[in-house]
Amino acid sequence: MAKEFILPDIGEGIVECEIVEWLVAVGDEVKEDQPICDVMTDKALVQIPAVHDGVITKLHYEKGEIAKVHEPLFAMDVAGEQTSPAEQSAPQSSSGTSANSVLEDFILPDIGEGIVECEIVEWLVAEGDEIKEDQAVCDVMTDKALVQIPAKYDGIVEKLHYQKGEIAQVHSPLFQMRLASSHAGKSGDPVADIHKPKESKEQSATATGDATRSLPKNGKAIASPAVRRKAREVGVDLCEVPGSGKNGRVYKKDIEHFLEHGVNRDTVKSESSKAAPVETPKPLSTSEGGTRVEPLRGMKAAMAKQMVASVSTIPHFTYCDEIDLTDLIALRGTLKEQYAKQGIKLTMMPFFIKALSLAINEFPILNAKVNDDCTEVTYFDDHNIGMAVDSKLGLLVPNIKSCQNKSIVDVAQLVTELTEAAREGRVSPDSLKGGTISISNIGAIGGTVATPIINKPEVAIVALGKVQQLPRFDAKGNVVARSIMQVSWSGDHRIIDGGTIARFNNLWKSFLEEPAKMMMAMR
Repeated sequence: MAKEFILPDIGEGIVECEIVEWLVAVGDEVKEDQPICDVMTDKALVQIPAVHDGVITKLHYEKGEIAKVHEPLFAMDVAGEQTSPAEQSAPQSSSGTSANSVLEDFILPDIGEGIVECEIVEWLVAEGDEIKEDQAVCDVMTDKALVQIPAKYDGIVEKLHYQKGEIAQVHSPLFQMRLASSHAGKSGDPVADIHKPKESKEQSATATGDATRSLPKNGKAIASPAVRRKAREVGVDLCEVPGSGKNGRVYKKDIEHFLEHGVNRDTVKSESSKAAPVETPKPLSTSEGGTRVEPLRGMKAAMAKQMVASVSTIPHFTYCDEIDLTDLIALRGTLKEQYAKQGIKLTMMPFFIKALSLAINEFPILNAKVNDDCTEVTYFDDHNIGMAVDSKLGLLVPNIKSCQNKSIVDVAQLVTELTEAAREGRVSPDSLKGGTISISNIGAIGGTVATPIINKPEVAIVALGKVQQLPRFDAKGNVVARSIMQVSWSGDHRIIDGGTIARFNNLWKSFLEEPAKMMMAMR
């Protein structure tokens, strides 16, 4: 029996994703849990698996198109289930049915975990406007992100149920539109004419030298988060890029084409105006006096919210110290080549992480969380130590689970895997959840001292400065060169005091300055 696979929630606040690669084709036989496709959200690359054994009968999207959460992604004949006679006859319908216009309310769907309402930031259409499937209708702001709501069908906007600035409720009507039935197609039917492609639009698209390219409508470019990120990286305004996809959707290849050929938007607009008058689109962003305004979205918006929540609810205090890494660097130098032959990249980070886990055994309060009312403290048995990574998606903090049960070599392998995955945007959602304490390696970029912000609900974070060759006195009073690293701790002053974090840091420091002591502390 044919069944539709509904794209599930693939991350907090994620409402759409880009199809990066189909790993199967129509007609392929697949097994339960077999990967079907790779999809890109604004946070990571995610692999979608099959939930049944069976045969793929339909892929609802092409590579590069945008799939919607809670809507069909692909269809398959499930093994061991027969198609009922009713289902077999269902597709047979009368082709003589006349096209009738239908009024339908667009129900605001779930737009994020726990979201029940949102603010109307901007209507991108007006009552009476003709709109197309997937065309952006409005921007709404939740307490997590700015989300763009697209139309589900072609039609005409009849009524907007909210004004700009008002609060819309999830699962309630957002706007009403008039659409034609699926059998509309007669040229004499006024509603059917809505769905007929206009020759003038095709003529305007050919002005770029590519018949499939067209400019975005209403000044709002239709593009996936990955494409928008690429546009920001190369400094291109998506509203200036003619899209080759459905309804003018912009793909990465369109940005490359735009940069390579230097397509002039004014030329395209003048050519298209000869074929049919068009309304001048409203700019996506304002640009006056040498400034540019753009909304915070994706990982940047998530980071902004997380940091505000942390500093506004957690009383931070900072403690700084220096660690002499001379002996540890020498030890790593003797082991580096040996493990490199086994494919293991032995950096300093695995030693920092393992030493931190050993110190937590003596100070479990550093591996805890406090509730919002500050009436309960929860202690975690597992040391899930996070490490901040400067990825192309923004700041990510994947964590290594159960460090207390892992060797330095085990930690080294996971550090390499998670760092590479995070930098490519392929880190799994599970790796970003459940952290209990974090390390931020600012020294990899530069700087010595910082005031890191705690990754709520954790209670502490340490920032590692760059290692410097500095003069120090040895036991005999002689000046010697030592490898010194500054560390900066931030602690939650509701449950951690200065004395506790100082003693904790001293223990962690002793493990790093005396590697033999760290080895003896391992169980």
